[in-house]
Formats: sequence, C-alpha cells, structure tokens
Amino acid sequence: MFPPADLLARLDGVARGTLLQAYGCTRNQLAADTNAGKIRRVRPGVFALPTADTKVVAAAAHGGALSCAAALRAHGVWMLPDPDAGIHVWLGGAGRKHPHEGCSCVTHYSPGRAELGLAPVATALIHVYRCLDQETFFAAYESAWNSRLISAVDRARIRQELPDSAAWLLDLARADAQSGLESILRLRLHLLGIQLDCQVEIDGVGRVDFVIGGRLILEADGKENHAGADKRHKDLIRDAAASALGYETLHFDYAMIVHDWPRVVAAILPALARSQA
Repeated sequence: MFPPADLLARLDGVARGTLLQAYGCTRNQLAADTNAGKIRRVRPGVFALPTADTKVVAAAAHGGALSCAAALRAHGVWMLPDPDAGIHVWLGGAGRKHPHEGCSCVTHYSPGRAELGLAPVATALIHVYRCLDQETFFAAYESAWNSRLISAVDRARIRQELPDSAAWLLDLARADAQSGLESILRLRLHLLGIQLDCQVEIDGVGRVDFVIGGRLILEADGKENHAGADKRHKDLIRDAAASALGYETLHFDYAMIVHDWPRVVAAILPALARSQA
C-alpha cells in the first residue's frame, strides 16, 4: 500500500479521496496524514500535497481539472504569454462547480469525464481556442503535435469539437514545427499570401527554418536555440555558407516576431523581391 502523499505525487498533486481509497488508503490514514500536515484537505473528499501547484489545487476546489493555457504550460506546450492569469477549470460534460473562497475560476464544459489535476492536452487546446486568439491556439497546437503530446485520435477530436471556421488552421498545421516562433511566423506570412518551404535541408548549410522563393532563408531565433557567443558564431558560419550559395538570410528573434511584426514584414518583402529579380 502506498502512503497517500506518494500517490498524490503521481496524480498531479491532487486527487479525490475515493481514488486514494481505491489504491488502498483508508479513511483513518487520510485523516491521520491530514492532521500531521503530510497532505491537506482541499474540500470534503479532495486531498492535495502541501506543495501542489496552487492553480491545480484551486481547480480541484472548484470541482475539476486545470485547463486552458496554464494546463498546456504545465504539460510542456509552448505558449505565448497569457494576459488572462485566471484559473480555467474543466468540469467535463456536466460537472458541478463548487465556488470557493477567492473563486474567480472560468468554467469549461466539454465532452468527457474531468478528473482532478491537469486536463488532457487535447482538451486544454480546445479551451485555448475558445478563450484566446487563433494565433495562440495555432502555436500551441503545433507545439503539442511536434512534442507528440497529441495523437491522431486527439487531432480528430479537436477538429470535431472546434467550429468549421477553424478547419483552415488545422489544415495549415504541421508536425515538424520546431518552435512556437516558427509557427507564428509561418501563420502570419500565410495570411499575407506568402508560401514557405519549412525545415529545408541545404547542402553545405544544414537545416534552416524556412526558404521563400527558393533563395531567401528565414530563421526564427528563439532564445534557447541561439543564445551565447558559440551559437551565434555557428549561425554566422551558416549564414556565410548560405551566402556563398546565393542565399540571403534574415534572422528574427522573439521580440521582433511577437512585438514588432511590421519591421519583420518591411525586411522580408524587399528581400523576397530581390531573390526573385
């Protein structure tokens, strides 16, 4: 028999008492460990580790699983910053919400049975589409797909539950997007009518993020992939090798792509015209 705290550590830090009892914990043991401070009672019949994520615990107090952007971040999905720092809770198809002290939770109903902890990635993506903008959803969807956090069955479910107007986003999405910045760059250029070849292998250069018009290379430089003098030096070597082959390379970082998009477009359009001259 596992101690309640050990079980909770394997269950996103929170669980219903009935589930813990199904694994062999007794009511007396739950009460004793609660009194000893090893676990805490969130509300009647719901227990959590003292160290559990506060958002997960708040969602459990509300009656369901943490969902939307916060859940995706916890699953390791790349996300744009969310201006809404609220707690979004999935209650399944028809769960009962439990308003609690300080409650400002946003409730989501969608098919399925909501356990406590983190909502599944596919469910959280559906809620992100409903709550946030299409760009944020698209980047998260490609990140989850690339990280193999959603299956073909999940993608079919997402397509079924989203409105028909979202079909073009799902059709545009790819499994090989290496970063959320790449996803945003490709989506925005698609809306401008510019088509890109993605993840292109160039002899003597290596794999680049995008090629437009056969001769213009675009690189989306995330901090984690291009920070540091050594990596910057390697980028310069790659750019020199590409130039020797007749390519022009443009690099854009997170701040430019997300916050200074007009400057990005002003750089790409003339370079594209030069490559096609």
